[in-house]
Amino acid sequence: MTPHAEITELHTGLMRLSLALEDSRAYFASVDPSMPLAARLNTAFEQRWFGPKSAARVTYLLRKFAFRYDQFPSALDALRRWTQMEPDARRLVCHWHVQLTDPLYRAFTGQYLVQRRAGPRPTIDYDTVVRWMNDQFASRWSVASCRQFASKLLSAAHEAGLVTTTLDPRPLVTPRVSNTALQYLLYLLRETHFEGSLLDNPYLASVGLMGPALEDRLSHLSSVHFSRMAQLKDLTWAFPDLRTWAEAVLT
Repeated sequence: MTPHAEITELHTGLMRLSLALEDSRAYFASVDPSMPLAARLNTAFEQRWFGPKSAARVTYLLRKFAFRYDQFPSALDALRRWTQMEPDARRLVCHWHVQLTDPLYRAFTGQYLVQRRAGPRPTIDYDTVVRWMNDQFASRWSVASCRQFASKLLSAAHEAGLVTTTLDPRPLVTPRVSNTALQYLLYLLRETHFEGSLLDNPYLASVGLMGPALEDRLSHLSSVHFSRMAQLKDLTWAFPDLRTWAEAVLT
């Protein structure tokens, strides 16, 4: 099994495509990973995978989804099998894959929003995000670009269920994470190079799973066994990899 890695180079992909929940669902249901990317365009356009979108937009979606999902082949195989995925789970899957492939979104949702949620006023607003962007990235992007990013980050966080409204001030919440979705993430991270550990990372933190709350959830999973002795923590896996888990659980 070859480990894959989270993306660490900053880019502007979120400017043109947020979580795209419904288009992602269509991609999971329709894509054939063995078909080269260039050959997918006609099929996707003729079969209207994404509805009545233009050929240019379909091409862009295919490229972005290949970037978000195809570079994690076991994950894409699991998502194609997951035909009964609930909307809440789909939001989280899309959220985690954008985190994996967009370090700006990962820092925003897995660090900054986590800090805000733990503070005395667990809310966020547009001006606050603009200030964060300027503090973090003013040397890289213009003020206008930072403002655009702030808007896109807030929209994506709303899609992911991390904020409850699109109006300021926006209360920060922790979304519902099903056992199946949690197991998907753990098995995915197990075969991915990322900063952090399996029990302490921005992917779990972004949905409120840290410390005792995470350990409690782990104790109720069927395909992952968690044990702790003093400061020593251990995970035991029922399946050797994500693909095998998906074949057993999602079929």
